[in-house]
Amino acid sequence: MHASQGRSAGLGLALASAFAFGGSGVAAKPLIEAGLDPLHVVWLRVAGAALVTLPVAWRHRDLLRRRPALLLGFGLLAVAGVQAFYFASISRIPVGVALLVEYLAPALVLGWVRFVQRRPVTRAAALGVVLAVGGLASVVQIWSGLSFDLVGLLLALAAAGCQVGYFVLSDQGTDGAEQADPLGVIAYGLLIGALVLTFVARPWGMDGSVLGGRADMNGVSVPAWLLLGWIVLVATVLAYVTGVVSVRRLSPQVAGVVACLEAVVATVLAWFLLGEHLGAPQILGGAVVLFGAFIAQSSTPKASPSDPVAGSGAEAATGRGAQAGSAAGAGSEPDLSSGRTAS
Repeated sequence: MHASQGRSAGLGLALASAFAFGGSGVAAKPLIEAGLDPLHVVWLRVAGAALVTLPVAWRHRDLLRRRPALLLGFGLLAVAGVQAFYFASISRIPVGVALLVEYLAPALVLGWVRFVQRRPVTRAAALGVVLAVGGLASVVQIWSGLSFDLVGLLLALAAAGCQVGYFVLSDQGTDGAEQADPLGVIAYGLLIGALVLTFVARPWGMDGSVLGGRADMNGVSVPAWLLLGWIVLVATVLAYVTGVVSVRRLSPQVAGVVACLEAVVATVLAWFLLGEHLGAPQILGGAVVLFGAFIAQSSTPKASPSDPVAGSGAEAATGRGAQAGSAAGAGSEPDLSSGRTAS
């Protein structure tokens, strides 16, 4: 009874994380188009969320001594890497396309499992990867002679790589006697990510007047501060917390499948709020990407008792986040936990 209730609650949290992460790009793109550099938007997002979660970081300050490598990796990959590459990609390509590219993460993880760890993968998982890659070719309409923005595509692929690290690291916080509280890991991940992004984004050169003005959202004028508030509180703090906790209640594998909804949410919101209409081949290709990611995710081989990291990485593969991941999901974190892309 309690297990069933826990899974139901975990499913609800994973869904909330996917919807929260899915709205980040839609809110960020008008700010970028209003004059903010993508890296400055990322810095505002991460620094604002780090400030909100600062009391949580202080409460779990023992993590700095017990799990420094986990915190550093989470901050660099799951926070700074995913967000920076994702926001940079949506400045050049549609939001929905950028997130769909992130859902090649299962292919990246399975490649790591098969060729680096030299562990076998199932035929169904390999089929899922093939479908995801084929669907991506349709999304970017590769037959048009690579007229698609190649730099934007590469940035989205980099976000997918960081998304893999997000899910792998999210699953590493619950191993052994040195378990790490997911909220503490999120808080320190945001702090470390904000510190790294401060040197990368150089916010002192940001045009702060943009935040006091308004941004255009497909013909509708919206206060810039309202968009930023949504990005910080909902698409970052809420998304990471619900995603990370959902993985603890479910598993990286199940939460990763649910996180696939992030791409759907982002695409639908971008369609209605930003006017980013996708053609029929792109819609069909996106469906194939998600279906392939689902197959690859649900067919990932289990880890042996002597190889917990490999299992965690394989089972955690998903697109993200994000997401989340942003540590949602989550996703996508994102069971240290997780929730999304990427996103």
